[in-house]
Amino acid sequence: MLAVRLSTEAHVVGRESEHRVDDWSVSLPAARETLSGLAREVVAAIDAGDIPLLSVNTCSAALATLPAAARTIPGLKVLWVDAHGDFNTPVTTGSGYLGGMALAGACGLWESGHGSEVMASNVAIIGIRDIDRAERELLESARVTLMAGSIDLEAVLSFIGDAPVWIHIDWDALEPDHVPAAYRIADGLLPGELRSLLKAIPAERIAGIELAEFEAPDDERERAKALAIIGDIVEPLIASKSG
Repeated sequence: MLAVRLSTEAHVVGRESEHRVDDWSVSLPAARETLSGLAREVVAAIDAGDIPLLSVNTCSAALATLPAAARTIPGLKVLWVDAHGDFNTPVTTGSGYLGGMALAGACGLWESGHGSEVMASNVAIIGIRDIDRAERELLESARVTLMAGSIDLEAVLSFIGDAPVWIHIDWDALEPDHVPAAYRIADGLLPGELRSLLKAIPAERIAGIELAEFEAPDDERERAKALAIIGDIVEPLIASKSG
């Protein structure tokens, strides 16, 4: 969908596989080739003067994409739009889910093997509302900015300042029933609210865009409806990228 809107060719990284529920100790080595490939694509796009636009299956992709971007773009800030913090470590995780450890790995709280160049104090999590106790302690200790509830545009723009910003969106940040995601967490953001945020960010500040955790419905009409909502939300980003 995004490639068609931008009249460009999509670069596919990795191979399609059946859904599995693995512990991070299994899924991390299994994903090594794909994660390394994503990092290379990010660096290649930035070096070519382009804005990386990624559609990834899980937030665990950020283990590689964020450090790659931070290595290449000095002073990079991150807007992590997600119902969760994804700031657990192998020590604190209760589920063992690799995606729930992605941001912490990118910030160097544990060694993923894919880099740790993101400064935690340069990260703001928007729409956060489902956090483990130990995870909250890590977030606060690392000085990650937490923005729960309705989006405060002034606060977000103040956080970004004059820095380049990487925008990561997990669709569970939205109120359920708008865009199917891996998790359904009540009291989320509304599509129009998120679109307004993306429209408010100056185009020249956007350094990368990452969309994650879309659970495509089997029903064709439901899938088309969800994709239309996604398309409307990210239209400001597409406009900035194509402009």
